[in-house]
Amino acid sequence: MRAVVQRVSQAAVTVEGNVVGAIGAGLFVLLGVARGDGPEDARLLADKVAGLRVFDDAEGKMNLSLQDVSGQVLAVSQFTLLGDARKGRRPSYSEAAAPEEAEALYRLFVQSLRQAGLTVEEGVFRATMRVELVNEGPVTLLLDSRRLF
Repeated sequence: MRAVVQRVSQAAVTVEGNVVGAIGAGLFVLLGVARGDGPEDARLLADKVAGLRVFDDAEGKMNLSLQDVSGQVLAVSQFTLLGDARKGRRPSYSEAAAPEEAEALYRLFVQSLRQAGLTVEEGVFRATMRVELVNEGPVTLLLDSRRLF
């Protein structure tokens, strides 16, 4: 499971002209589910995201987590994070999980964040979405559940 995590002051997702998810200060998470990922990957990655200390403390150091600052999460499923562009010019998505499996693990990731006490907004699974965000810092992290074990 891969995630691109961005610290934002605001973010929103629009589908067919309608805002389906929007947050203020917090983290915007693009989540890609790989073949072979399981529930432990989703829980582990959610725990990592919830505890990331990427928000400034009173001294301006990145020492605070989402929970510390009452931040929000906007989570969007994105299978293209599993794209492999090493050969040719058209990426291969053969490492991405099947949609049904990916959606179940995406939902578990979101549920795990909510169980940690976080407010989570979502995109729409398998929809074409328009994403707008203001990246603060900028702070952008790449996480992979297979490298967290």
